[in-house]
Amino acid sequence: MDGVGRDVTGMSLSVLGRRRFDHSTRFLISHRRLLLRVARHELRARYAGSVLGVGWAVLTPLVMLCVYASVYLVIFQVKVPGLSATQYVLLIFSGLVPFLATSEALVAGVGAVVANKSVLSNTVFPIDLAPAKAVLLSQVTMVVGFLAIVVVLGATGGLSWTILLAPIIWGLHLLALLGLTWILSLVNLVFRDLQNGMGLALMGLMIASPIAYTPEMVPPGLKMLIILNPFAYFVIAYQKLLVLGQLPPLWEILVLVTISTGTFLVGGYFFSRAKLVLIDYV
Repeated sequence: MDGVGRDVTGMSLSVLGRRRFDHSTRFLISHRRLLLRVARHELRARYAGSVLGVGWAVLTPLVMLCVYASVYLVIFQVKVPGLSATQYVLLIFSGLVPFLATSEALVAGVGAVVANKSVLSNTVFPIDLAPAKAVLLSQVTMVVGFLAIVVVLGATGGLSWTILLAPIIWGLHLLALLGLTWILSLVNLVFRDLQNGMGLALMGLMIASPIAYTPEMVPPGLKMLIILNPFAYFVIAYQKLLVLGQLPPLWEILVLVTISTGTFLVGGYFFSRAKLVLIDYV
C-alpha cells in the first residue's frame, strides 16, 4: 500500500507540474546539470577501452568526406562554377557534418524511451531527458566537424565574418532535433517499425539534401525535393555561412525559425502530455 501511495502521490505531483507548465522544457531547465553529467558519463563509456577513443568522432566524418570527395571529384568529376576543388570539398563537409549529427540524434533518439524504460517512473532522471541526451551526444560530431572546417578555411584564407552567425543556425537545428526526437521516441512505443525504418528514411534524407550538390544543379522537375525537405534549409544555411561567405535570404531564415520553434514547441508539448498515456506500450 505504501508503494501504491507513493505512486499516486508521484502521479499527482506530475499532473500538477504539467498543469503549471505543460512542456518538457521544464525538465531541461530544472535537470540541466544532471543531463550534462549523464551525457558526459555516457560519452566516456562509449569510447572506454578504445584505442582511438574520441578520435572515432573525428575519423568517421573524415572517412565519409573522403568517400564523397572521391566519388564526386574523381569519378563523376563534378565541378561547381565559382568554387575550387578545396571549396567544393568543404561545401560537402559543411553539409555532411550536420547530416551525420542529425542521423545519430534520430537513430538514438527514436529508441531512447524504449532503451530507458527502467527510468520511466524515476523522478531523479525524468524520461523527458532521454531523447534530449541523444541529441546532446550527437553534437560531438558537430563540434569536431565545424572545428575542422574553421581550421581548413583559416589555412586557405577562406574565413568570412558570416561564420560568426553559424551558431544561430546551429541553435535552431538543436531545437528542431529536440522536438522531433521527443515526438518520434513516443511514436516508436506504438509503432516499433519506426525504429527499424530509420535507416531507410535517413538514406532518403541524405539523397534529397543538397550536400554534394547545390540547389542550382537540381533539375526543375525535382526542385520540390529541396523545397519540401526541412533539413535542406539547414544544409544550405550552413554552406552559405561557413564556406560561401553569404547570408541566407530573409525568407530562408524565417522558414528555419518556423520549422525549429514549431517542432520544438509541438514536440515538448506532445511528449509531456502523451508520455503518461503511451507508457503502457513499453
